[in-house]
Amino acid sequence: LAGSLQATRALMVASILLGLVGVFVAVTGMKCMKCMEDDQVKKMRMAVFGGVIFIISGLAALVATSWYGNRVARAFYDPFTPVNTRFEFGSALFIGWAASSLAILGGSFLCCSCPRRETSYPPTRGYPKNASSTGKDYV
Repeated sequence: LAGSLQATRALMVASILLGLVGVFVAVTGMKCMKCMEDDQVKKMRMAVFGGVIFIISGLAALVATSWYGNRVARAFYDPFTPVNTRFEFGSALFIGWAASSLAILGGSFLCCSCPRRETSYPPTRGYPKNASSTGKDYV
């Protein structure tokens, strides 16, 4: 195979492996899981780290799919390419673009679940209830 095809194949394999690692890291950081239950800040950071891994995985898939799509488009419009050997965009390219955009979107949603820093404001207190001084309740 050509060098660009081998590079796109390697990028897609790396994207799939990063996606699997991202799933395991993000599942560890979910609120419904029992692991790391003692420290909620570390648990939320694991979810954010899983989101970052998803974004990197989506970018790798996007680069690979776009690179191959560019190669197909250049070969299609090349006047020296024989008509019977021209490729067109197929469903695999569209699925690759959709999958990479969904991985980037999901990773960005996970990154938005970053824990907020604690503020140093004093806790809010409610107003004290008025005690009736006469002892009679009026309706």
